[in-house]
Amino acid sequence: MNALPAGSGDASLIDGAAASLIADAMFALSAPSRVQILGSLLNGPLAVGDITELLGMEQSAVSHQLRVLRETGLVDAERHGKRRVYAIAGEAVRELLTAARHLAGLREPGDDPRRGKAAGTVGS
Repeated sequence: MNALPAGSGDASLIDGAAASLIADAMFALSAPSRVQILGSLLNGPLAVGDITELLGMEQSAVSHQLRVLRETGLVDAERHGKRRVYAIAGEAVRELLTAARHLAGLREPGDDPRRGKAAGTVGS
C-alpha cells in the first residue's frame, strides 16, 4: 500500500477528527434496532409512540436508541407540545441508508423485481 506523507494535501484523506465523527455515525448504525428506527423515519417525522407501535418495541428502548441517533446527528428532534417528534437529519442520511440497503443486496421500496427497475419507469 502506498502511504502519502503527512501534510501532502490529498483531499481524499480523512483526518483524525473526521474519522472519529464517521466512526461515531457508523457505530450508531451498528444496532439493527437503530437502523429500523431510521427506516421508519424515511416516510416522514414520527413521535416516539408512533415508532414504538410501528416497530413493536418498548418505549424506553426506542427513546434510548433515538438519543444515540440524535447525539450522532442522524436524526433531529422537535417539540410539538408535550411530544417530541423525530425526523431524518438531512438528505445525506437518506442517501446513507439507500447505500446500505444496496450493499446488503436489498431492493429499494417500489422496485419491480420482474423488470429489474423501479415500477412505473419508462424505457427498456
